[in-house]
Amino acid sequence: MIEVLFFIEVVVGGLLAGTMYSLVALGFVLIYKASSTFNFAQGAMVFFAVLAFVGLMELGLSFPLGFIATVFLMFVVGFCTERLVLQPLMNQSEDTLLMATIGLGFVLEGLAQAAWGVEVRRLDLGIGDFPIPWIVDNLGLFISALDLTAGFVAMTMIVGLALLFKYTKMGLGLRAVADDPGAASSIGIPLKNIMLMVWTAAGVVALIAGMMWGARAGVQFALVDLALKALPVLIIGGFSSIPGAIVGGLLIGATEKVLEVYIGPFFGGAIEGWAPYVLAIFFLLYRPEGLFGEKIIRRV
Repeated sequence: MIEVLFFIEVVVGGLLAGTMYSLVALGFVLIYKASSTFNFAQGAMVFFAVLAFVGLMELGLSFPLGFIATVFLMFVVGFCTERLVLQPLMNQSEDTLLMATIGLGFVLEGLAQAAWGVEVRRLDLGIGDFPIPWIVDNLGLFISALDLTAGFVAMTMIVGLALLFKYTKMGLGLRAVADDPGAASSIGIPLKNIMLMVWTAAGVVALIAGMMWGARAGVQFALVDLALKALPVLIIGGFSSIPGAIVGGLLIGATEKVLEVYIGPFFGGAIEGWAPYVLAIFFLLYRPEGLFGEKIIRRV
């Protein structure tokens, strides 16, 4: 019985971590659906957003005002990205846009550290990183309050954005742009506004993801590497699928935790650092479009 409870605890912990991976991957999906470009700057956006949030609070802003100010700042980042980077490159190849996002990532990293410094900062959200007594007493599971809150926030935001893009006019416009930008533009859908909204939404997602991860590990440059952690999630779920980001994140989170606990000791530990990429390679070999991605048929 103890072994069963421990296994459930490991799986639940992995699923909660997986929701955080899904939240990071969602930022990639939003940009990819709108422009068919992989946004290599997403990890830098996470770092930039949460470091700005902490920096603004250090200047004396309250938590709500700091959050609102950071959301506005990410809107400005999205506006500048769309007007100064994407719009001039609108007719260029996808490879050119990809390189532009890499350059944007370095710019955001440099601006963040130039403005707020490079030292690790502590972010206190008022949520303790300790097991919830009620769950321990009634279920016998040691689930961290911070993990549970982060998982709830991530899943709420993911589901909210999924509903927003599925049932609203903005979501309809996004799907039209994703299917055929030229046709969408010809029927009056403003591409500039759609791209601006998408980049702003990706910026807000980056802020929330950075806050959740920063509360656990501190606000530091290592948050940029979250982009690399989201790659297996995107490969497994599909680059253009919001449900795929959810399922891929949960699958990666649960798999890496189980393997780390039960198989990791035979490999000297740290298996969760590379196991997701092994799983991603498996999908690339046998289902390269991912679980929810559209299968591409190439004619010879």
